[in-house]
Amino acid sequence: MFDYMIVGAGLAGGVLAERLGSESGKKVLLVDKRNHIGGNTYDYYNKDGILVHKYGPHIFHTNSKEVFEYLGNFTQWRPYEHRVLASVDGMLVPIPINLNTINKLYGLNLSSSEVDAFLESKAEKKQRILTSEDVVVNKVGRELYEKFFKGYTKKQWNLDPSELDASVTSRIPTRNNRDDRYFTDSYQAIPMYGYTRMFEKMLDHPNIKVMLNTDYKEIQSSISFKKMIYTGPIDYFYDYCYGKLPYRSLEFKFETIEQEVYQSTGTVNYPNEHPYTRITEFKYLTGQKHPKTSIVYEYPKDEGDPYYPVPRPENGELYRKYQLLASREKNVHFAGRLATYKYYNMDQVVAQALTLYKKILTNGKKEFSARDFPAKEYHINGHKLPIIQS
Repeated sequence: MFDYMIVGAGLAGGVLAERLGSESGKKVLLVDKRNHIGGNTYDYYNKDGILVHKYGPHIFHTNSKEVFEYLGNFTQWRPYEHRVLASVDGMLVPIPINLNTINKLYGLNLSSSEVDAFLESKAEKKQRILTSEDVVVNKVGRELYEKFFKGYTKKQWNLDPSELDASVTSRIPTRNNRDDRYFTDSYQAIPMYGYTRMFEKMLDHPNIKVMLNTDYKEIQSSISFKKMIYTGPIDYFYDYCYGKLPYRSLEFKFETIEQEVYQSTGTVNYPNEHPYTRITEFKYLTGQKHPKTSIVYEYPKDEGDPYYPVPRPENGELYRKYQLLASREKNVHFAGRLATYKYYNMDQVVAQALTLYKKILTNGKKEFSARDFPAKEYHINGHKLPIIQS
């Protein structure tokens, strides 16, 4: 008899399995339909011996000392500040847009105060902000919108920004200084020996059993357990009774190149040319020394593993129907991105899982709800984008 069946061996499931199994002495069965632990953070050495991230680049960043130190129990950290360039007008310029971006694009030598006035002169003020296009044009104008946002957004979502909810681009971190870091969090790092090694240490406890290549629905009736923690897609849990929640997926194409370095920074975005959105070179992230290098191209698509909830009001309404069903469950906790139809950053998932664990420990009357963990933002094309709030 297991105390908990935990569905999904990603960050939410892994953290909860570790806390319940190692800290609380509970018997835990961790189940995942994939053939590996680590969820989307899974990394591995390719046939050339280069460490790569199977599901695209994952850079850990947080302002939470608690989250950073908790994960530090299972890994040494390699400090790493991610930098991204965008291919625009035949040049590679920093993203998020900053002082250097504007000066290079327009051949200017503006100061911080002058760039604010420059962007204000470009802005097309809107009386009503209804769409993603409205948000960007209202703040930086149509020219920069066309250069940086329109094409990338169309590729990412297969929708024109004028068709997407205003929430998608409502917080554009345009900077008036030369800070070219992709993130500005207090803690920015990569697990020294990779995410998979970190997960292996996290789950290395006799109270934790891991079952891979397994759909939990095929075994739940034949394995005894008291409670469930579910981190998979909430619509699948309820057999799509209200219909499927829409997601955008990604296709990754990896390539090993016979040279030490391929590009001038970790990630280069392509908002306009090419069908892919960006290229990432993993050795920047991992710090690995190797005579060859490995890169990955990202191609957004409709079908495949669910990555990005599509931020449209009708999708939020559909999710709320499933959320109401979830709130009535007595012995099931829902946690993580897929179970709450939100694109959380990695640190938010860990914080959510730690908070849920504390509630389980205290046998609090208040059940976990997605409302307890409002999504802040995620990043597309170097911009922090909020997801639909429940």
